[in-house]
Amino acid sequence: MRPRLADIAPGLKARIAGVFYLLTFLTGGYALAVRSPLGTAAGLVAGVCYIVVTVLLYDLFKPVSRSLSLLAALVSLAGIVAGPAGLTIVNPLVFFGVYCLLIGGLILASRLLPRFVGILMLCAGLGWMTFLSPTLVATLYPYNLAPGLVGEGALTLCLLVIGVNATTLNGQLHATSGVYV
Repeated sequence: MRPRLADIAPGLKARIAGVFYLLTFLTGGYALAVRSPLGTAAGLVAGVCYIVVTVLLYDLFKPVSRSLSLLAALVSLAGIVAGPAGLTIVNPLVFFGVYCLLIGGLILASRLLPRFVGILMLCAGLGWMTFLSPTLVATLYPYNLAPGLVGEGALTLCLLVIGVNATTLNGQLHATSGVYV
């Protein structure tokens, strides 16, 4: 019998999200460095890993704000699809910028993770948002990558090492009629 997502303890869910976030970094970095069929496959694995991260973070943050958490998840999924689908109307990193801004706001509102991680995620979002302007990217590259790598890297490490503040999450779940133990 497989456990449902709702049955997984929040701390374990956070750590699983951290593992998949780390896998996203590793496989995505490999895909950028190696331009070959193996690199393409690594890029697809990175996308699948990021889908898992998106679903887990949606579930962790939905007690804070179901609508903002859902919006963040939908924006993330749009970014994941935009790259491989070749939708070049907007650089997929812009979607991840919006996603990071929303997750950063949810972190700050929830207190599930340290505040500095929320602030770093807001900075990550701003860094990825520079990809809205090709001129700005040409001026700032590669420095505009740093906020995203630092912010998302900090979130990854925090999820892996600390997990989430279960006491805060339980209080938020209880307030929204959910029950965790």
